[in-house]
Amino acid sequence: MNLDAISHAAQSSGGILYLMVILLFVALTVALERSWYLRNVTLGGKRLLDQLDPIPALSAPALQDLAINYKKLPFARMLTAASTHDNDHHFDRLADILEESMMKEAQHTDRMFWVLDTIITLAPLLGLLGTIIVMFNAFQVLSGPNTAPTQITGGVAEALLATASGLFVAMVGLVFFNGLNTRVRHVFQQMEILKTMLINRIYIQRHTTGTENVRALRPQMAHQIGQPVSQPINQPINQGGAR
Repeated sequence: MNLDAISHAAQSSGGILYLMVILLFVALTVALERSWYLRNVTLGGKRLLDQLDPIPALSAPALQDLAINYKKLPFARMLTAASTHDNDHHFDRLADILEESMMKEAQHTDRMFWVLDTIITLAPLLGLLGTIIVMFNAFQVLSGPNTAPTQITGGVAEALLATASGLFVAMVGLVFFNGLNTRVRHVFQQMEILKTMLINRIYIQRHTTGTENVRALRPQMAHQIGQPVSQPINQPINQGGAR
């Protein structure tokens, strides 16, 4: 089928084929933009998780630095929430705070997905509508005198072109839609992992800071009461020897 035949079929379908081209362009634009964005998010999330993996504990300043480094990614909201939360008095609420930040990022992660979903459903229906219009125009030829059979068969072929176009647009959109949904699930898995890692490392930070401060003060206390500083810190201080 040459270009003239396609142009004639587009006109016979009432402009449905032209609309199919627009839908295909919109679907590809949304799919490519979301694919590029989610690719950057997943790669950034992998770098963040790899960076946090060897770190045993996280303080608020360290979390703020990470939030600045990953400010263009949805993980930054979770890092900021963890750094600003009062972990000393309300640590048990940290999981809910992180869950809230994850829910707020959901609307940005799957943005414009409704466009692909609509095109997947709309394109076949428009293809059927174009087929009906072309078939109607083709059978109108029967009312005229000296009707050639090729005029009927040619109209049926043009009608099938509209249906095929609608199915093609829907299939392209469906492939991208399923692929993007898989990437979104991967992003949320990374968020869940990050949530658990933050809770564990902040917990360790809270429970080791006090112990480290006590251990740092014990040599000073031993020096004040006359005990040698070289005594192991895990042994009780013998105050009787200083008398």
